[in-house]
Amino acid sequence: MKERLLDLLICPVCLPEEHRLNEAIQEKLGDDILTGALTCSACGRTYRIEQGVALLDAALNPSQAYSHNKYETPAVVSSYLWSHYGDLLKEENSSDAYRRWSEMMRSHTGICIDAGTAVGRFAFEMTGRCDFVIGVDNARAFIREARDLLLDRRRTIRLKEEGWLTRTVEFAIPEEWDSQKVEFIVADALALPFRANMASSLASLNLVDKVPDPLMHLMEMNRVTGDENAQFLLSDPFSWSEEAAPEHNWLGGQKQGPYTLRGREHIMKLLAGENGILQPPWNIETEGRLWWHIRTHANHYEHIRSCYIKATR
Repeated sequence: MKERLLDLLICPVCLPEEHRLNEAIQEKLGDDILTGALTCSACGRTYRIEQGVALLDAALNPSQAYSHNKYETPAVVSSYLWSHYGDLLKEENSSDAYRRWSEMMRSHTGICIDAGTAVGRFAFEMTGRCDFVIGVDNARAFIREARDLLLDRRRTIRLKEEGWLTRTVEFAIPEEWDSQKVEFIVADALALPFRANMASSLASLNLVDKVPDPLMHLMEMNRVTGDENAQFLLSDPFSWSEEAAPEHNWLGGQKQGPYTLRGREHIMKLLAGENGILQPPWNIETEGRLWWHIRTHANHYEHIRSCYIKATR
């Protein structure tokens, strides 16, 4: 973890109170903290730093394993690496969706947060558009891959072809993606370990229908982004399911309740200030749809259309 993050982090367990985390560094290489701990000055909760990754997920006990997360399997990690970087390999059926999402963001000073960063493509793209980017995900395997890519600047992916048949591909990231301007941490999008108003932009790509409380995710986005000169990009297929969240928490497609319309419509209303939940209100700059793909094996791809909303204030 880059040392500069120390001044940006707070205890996610203590939210909405903002309490600094005190560092105890055990191993360091230059400005990179490899091993250590961050302890809340108020509640005493300790968060580990392991192999350069800060583990700041408030939902987990310090001793709890990460096997509960379905995104931790090697097959899923390979699938997401292909989805994010397949266009660099000129892979059949790959898409350039992450590049296109990044191009929707205006260049700005300050910090960008990529919530639900997965294996980091959008965060890397944003290094050319702002001062610093923080990729956040609660899947430790995703963050490990993203950080290894930050350090090594190339990765090898083992892709499933059919049954037990696989093939190996390797890619390198473009020179213009600046490893010094990006960092990745394990944290929960419903309890971001950042002070209020610290970010100039935030992206939530294909995440809002995967969290147990989508409205809380929007409220956390709203809390950490600035009241002025801020950008927000949300893109999602709105595949609401009770596996991810109870129906009463969905922001669209409910049988009854306040969110019976399409999720895109409800989220635009919330951003515009409906019911005073997200304040100050956001201005909808543009909205549309973008296709992207996930590869399971050589003969099976998911073809997904996400609805995007770009807002500013």
